[in-house]
Amino acid sequence: MSTLQDETVSRETAISASERRRALAGSAVGSAIEWYDFFLYGTMSALVFGPLFFTSDDATLSTMLALATFALSFLVRPIGGILFSHLGDRIGRKKTLVFTLSIMGAGTALIGVLPTYAVVGIWAPILLTVLRLLQGLALGGEWGGGLLLAVEYSPRKTRGLWGAVPQTGALLGLALGNLAATASLEIFPEDAFLTIGWRIPFLLSIILVVIGLWIRHTVDETPSFKKVRAEQSTARVPLLLTLRRNWREVIIVIFAKFIETATFFLFATFSVSYAVTLGYSREEALNAVLIAAVLAIPAMLLWGRLSDRVGRKKVFVIGAIAAALFTVPFLWMMNQLAFGWLLAALVLGFSIIWSSYGSVLGTFFAESFPADVRYTGASLGYQVGAAIAGGPVPLIATAIVAGTNNYGGIGLLIGACAVLSVVAVLFAKDRTGQPLDD
Repeated sequence: MSTLQDETVSRETAISASERRRALAGSAVGSAIEWYDFFLYGTMSALVFGPLFFTSDDATLSTMLALATFALSFLVRPIGGILFSHLGDRIGRKKTLVFTLSIMGAGTALIGVLPTYAVVGIWAPILLTVLRLLQGLALGGEWGGGLLLAVEYSPRKTRGLWGAVPQTGALLGLALGNLAATASLEIFPEDAFLTIGWRIPFLLSIILVVIGLWIRHTVDETPSFKKVRAEQSTARVPLLLTLRRNWREVIIVIFAKFIETATFFLFATFSVSYAVTLGYSREEALNAVLIAAVLAIPAMLLWGRLSDRVGRKKVFVIGAIAAALFTVPFLWMMNQLAFGWLLAALVLGFSIIWSSYGSVLGTFFAESFPADVRYTGASLGYQVGAAIAGGPVPLIATAIVAGTNNYGGIGLLIGACAVLSVVAVLFAKDRTGQPLDD
């Protein structure tokens, strides 16, 4: 066995199984809470924020204005990624994750007590937008830290599986958000839901954040950052070093992110408002997304484990091509106006296709950068890609189908994202099975 292999095995065996489990739990739970807060806003944008905060005689216009604030938060996610990844590469992953979770929790709780347009007029949408931007800022820093907490603690041979776990946090958060919204719809009559019921899921976030902070408090700093700190090799300005030394990897990550973000928000956000427009009830739309999100969790873990065997690139490329081919059939199935068709469309698109590239994306990005700028490089590329492709997708898709219901244009949009992502990934190095920090 070579010296390099000896050192790698020594570092891995020095980490106890209980340490690894705590890190994985801290990554998964924190990620789920952050995404719960973030996606709950998207769900409520499709259901109630239009008439309550963006009052208009045109219901479609009100919904589009609410979805515009959903898209707007993507513009500050790269800023949050840069700000918090600087801290993550300078002072550590753990401390930074405490900041991001606290900020997200505060913003979500305040949304739950906001007065509506009928009470304070124009200040209602302004305050809602400010708090949404705060959410985007926090999420911009959360994703990279939560991912590295899992990946940098993972065993080398199962890094794909471990990296898929924080990615399932998005699904858990989406499921919890939809479950909370559905429960409120069931418990409260229509009038009560529009006044009090929609606020309850936002206020419940306070409890979740306290739990998440407690779990993360028990987790030690990651082995990779400890190594960087011990060698006194922390970058003075991680962003500048990343752009000078790893700019190619940043560009690859930006474009690779396109298909994952575009299809996630097509399935998770646009599908809710579109289904309601077609004639499905809000409960049917939310339940279908909820079921698909829950089924996608084990699917992502299976895809992640498969990537440890066949490589990240193969799994990603196959899934991206499948997404491009399935978009138009997905929308056609929704238009059959039967819950069974709606559920089948979301299970195929969300649970099976999206989960393939969604599972390997985080590990793939983390493996693309050295430890001293890993937080910055992965976060910068991820958040810029999300800002370009993710935020506008629900808004653009709503505009495409408004009035004419011609969804062929959505197929072209997703197809273009898939092509760009596949080309980018083909230029990347696949480091499956290789030591992370050597």
